[in-house]
Amino acid sequence: MKIVIPGGSGHVGTLLARALTSSDHDVVVLSRQGRAAPWRVAEWDGRTVGDWSKEIDGSDVVINMAGRSVNCRYTPAHRAEIMDSRVQSTRAVGTAIARSRKPPRVWLQASTATIYAHRYDAPNDEATGFIGGSEPNAPETWRFSIDVVRAWEAALNEAAVPLTRKVALRSAVIMSPEDGGPFATLMALVDRGLGGRAADGRQYVSWIHDADFVRALLWIIAHDSLAGVVNVCSPNPLPQEDFMRALRKVAGARVGLPALRWMLEIGAIVMGTETELILKSRRVVPARLLESGFVFTHPNWPDAALDLVRRRAH
Repeated sequence: MKIVIPGGSGHVGTLLARALTSSDHDVVVLSRQGRAAPWRVAEWDGRTVGDWSKEIDGSDVVINMAGRSVNCRYTPAHRAEIMDSRVQSTRAVGTAIARSRKPPRVWLQASTATIYAHRYDAPNDEATGFIGGSEPNAPETWRFSIDVVRAWEAALNEAAVPLTRKVALRSAVIMSPEDGGPFATLMALVDRGLGGRAADGRQYVSWIHDADFVRALLWIIAHDSLAGVVNVCSPNPLPQEDFMRALRKVAGARVGLPALRWMLEIGAIVMGTETELILKSRRVVPARLLESGFVFTHPNWPDAALDLVRRRAH
């Protein structure tokens, strides 16, 4: 297949482009900066339709991964960049598809499972999950994140592309062993004797192994019944305390110092990020993937973590 990946130069886009290229697909990454890569790279600005749209016309699949990283402080300037980079790029991709003489048959659009409510009582699936934003005492930054997802998915839904199946990928945290991703950050904490319980440790962590992430996207591409919202995550989220205990065990770390909430707030400021990434309970399950017959290679975190630790060591 010819697969076009707008915004494919980031951490997730790169692992996706690498995996798809190794499977002999014709991969084209749209990037704001042209650079040498094992796949073709075309320049775009992420806002307006230009010559890059020729790559989409006649392609089989578009996987839009564009969007500024949320691993930052939510200053007014950063908020505008986070929102605009997602909505504008999605609208540009939709316009390019709409103008194509031979549009792609499927458009996978990045979204995020953070749209679901902070909860402990039950998992959020696509049909019964609660959309967040109205939880008691939810920080304003959490509501901003949900507003971003609403606008992001609205831009997808508004695109008039009747010949192209649209899928909103509500992905959990994608775990891969390469530097620069969330797993590397967790390992840095574990290696320093940190990475224990965060606050009360009850908040759920939803995650997905990188190999299953790629497999899930290929599965969605191959199954026409999967349109609209699809949760892309492991079927087994677990509380943060248990999540980190399992990681420390496979990493051979005996100590994992806990961190109180006020410590996390200070640490987030020092690291230039937000505590939402640590404290919000994301209990999400992939009901539609499972119902369609998808089988996870790494459904459980201890086995997945062991595989990631071994790969990182090599």
